Amino acid sequence: MAENSVRVICGSTAAGKSAIAIALALEYSATIVSADSRQIYMGFDIGTAKPEPSERRAVRHEGIDIVPPTERYSAARWADQAAHWIQASRDAGTVPLVVGGTGFYLRALFEPLFEAPALDPQRRTHLEKFLSAKSSIELRRWCEMLDPSRAHLGKTQLMRAIETVLLSGSRISDLHHRHASSSTEAQVTSASRPHPRYLLVDPGGGLSVRIEHRVDRMLDAGWADEVRALALTVDADAPAWNASGYKVLRGCVLGDMQLSEARERIIIETRQYAKRQRTWFRHQLGTASVTRVNPDDPDCHATVERWWKESS
Repeated sequence: MAENSVRVICGSTAAGKSAIAIALALEYSATIVSADSRQIYMGFDIGTAKPEPSERRAVRHEGIDIVPPTERYSAARWADQAAHWIQASRDAGTVPLVVGGTGFYLRALFEPLFEAPALDPQRRTHLEKFLSAKSSIELRRWCEMLDPSRAHLGKTQLMRAIETVLLSGSRISDLHHRHASSSTEAQVTSASRPHPRYLLVDPGGGLSVRIEHRVDRMLDAGWADEVRALALTVDADAPAWNASGYKVLRGCVLGDMQLSEARERIIIETRQYAKRQRTWFRHQLGTASVTRVNPDDPDCHATVERWWKESS
């Protein structure tokens, strides 16, 4: 594989990325670099589907448990660290394998980042407090009016898009487009940045059932107990609580609803999140080298092996 090429396994939550990645890492001595904005937080383990301790002992993982639950962590910061992890993997004689479903992390790693407009700190603090009290549904309605191409994203990105428009008058989507269209800068950046070889994992209609089964496995594994313990030590406004299902389950353990209701709400919330991820990958991977695989197809293994060899 060319020095600036990187294998990437991506797709929506519960698609089956991790199982494929672990199998490949064991077979080809790979280091897994997690591109999951939820797994970065310490202590938020079961509901973010972090690898089991046995898997982390068998395969080196980077990008997991790197910041406390109260810390905000940007895509640009992840990209800087990921570039270091990728190079460290190569220096150690292993193959770097980026795995995850956070599209903004992947974009930050493989595409040039625009220079964000400066926002007045005091005004942003007031606006952020106001927006953080809104639901994702309400924020999405706002974003559909202000920056519609970003209305499918998660709460943090929705807030950022709204803040940028209201405080600077510029839309993030326009800033991305203008930056990518700058031919001189794009060519220079393209030469120095890694080139992705994507394996897009998508079980098609089977994803809905996969999500339901995974939520049940998480609950059986003690997710509610984990949330109960976290609720005692982690502030309710900590960014880690934005991971799918955690706020709902926090409400459950605090007595706001029964576990059966929380389960149904988590399943619905996770399906909505997966739909947004699918939309992102469908529209944003563009002309990149992409191999698609359904983990439930009989020829899945052959497709994955072919992708790995063709990416060499």
